[in-house]
Amino acid sequence: MRILIVEDEPDMALLMSRRLNRAGFACDQTGSIGEAMEALRLSPYSLVLLDRRLPDGDGAEHVSALRRIRPEVSVMMVTALDAYRERVAGLDAGADDYVTKPFNGPEFLARVRARLRGSAGVRSLPPIRLGRLAYDQYSHELTLGETPFHLHKRELALLGALMKRANRVATRPELTNEVYGLDRDVSAGALDTLVSRVRKRLADVGATVEIHLVRGRGYLLTERAS
Repeated sequence: MRILIVEDEPDMALLMSRRLNRAGFACDQTGSIGEAMEALRLSPYSLVLLDRRLPDGDGAEHVSALRRIRPEVSVMMVTALDAYRERVAGLDAGADDYVTKPFNGPEFLARVRARLRGSAGVRSLPPIRLGRLAYDQYSHELTLGETPFHLHKRELALLGALMKRANRVATRPELTNEVYGLDRDVSAGALDTLVSRVRKRLADVGATVEIHLVRGRGYLLTERAS
């Protein structure tokens, strides 16, 4: 699951990012409400970690605007505003949780995991099935028949993105955003190289699906014709 950190203090953003990465989460960072809105338009984040004091306003005042873009996203306030009335204001504004700085690392991660488990809209979605593959949109796990199908992190992100768009074109920007996230210097051929690796893995295990290049647009995942 991908997490968006909205934090304008570089040291704090780096601290959260490192903790989340070590715990196995993929995350991106933005430093303002405006950047966060643009990021949400581009990528399907499961959780937003939102500061209150941001350059373009109080994060609490923009929770509803973020949810208009991604209605299913969970929002956790992570802020130094720790007074009782501030916590109440943040929760009343629509935040699902409120964590104050400085925070305890293990508790912070536990609350992140709890919020992700509580993403009921995602958990209620059935697995996507195509050929012999099934993709769980909540756990981000793949199975081949009844057997878990393990891929490296970016290979899994790519195939998951294609499974969510099965039988329709996934554009290059969509795939790049989901696989590599924001603010990454991705070479022009990185996505194509990754697609080539995933194609080989699918062929090796007899997944009965194919990734097609749609020139000028992106890639298309379909069940292989018998």
